[in-house]
Amino acid sequence: MKSLKNFLLFLTLTIFFSFATPIIVVGILLAGLALLHLIPGFEALAQVSIDGVLQFLAAFGNGYPTSGILTIGLTCGFVGGLFQLGTGYRYRHL
Repeated sequence: MKSLKNFLLFLTLTIFFSFATPIIVVGILLAGLALLHLIPGFEALAQVSIDGVLQFLAAFGNGYPTSGILTIGLTCGFVGGLFQLGTGYRYRHL
């Protein structure tokens, strides 16, 4: 029973971190571009880059960047969970 609790704990942690990682990475990217926007001479480059990132996210979210990042996060969380399930299965049966 203890191994099942540990397995579910690690599965939950893996899904959470797999979900949070792309959201954090995109947030850091957008924050860095926002800071770059404050430097004179880089306003245009930063604005084009921010618009590009938001358009990329909107492509995955039916026109909404917030839905796009949630879709990417959920997909990464699902794939991370599948990898953890596969690793747990392989560890038990080898």
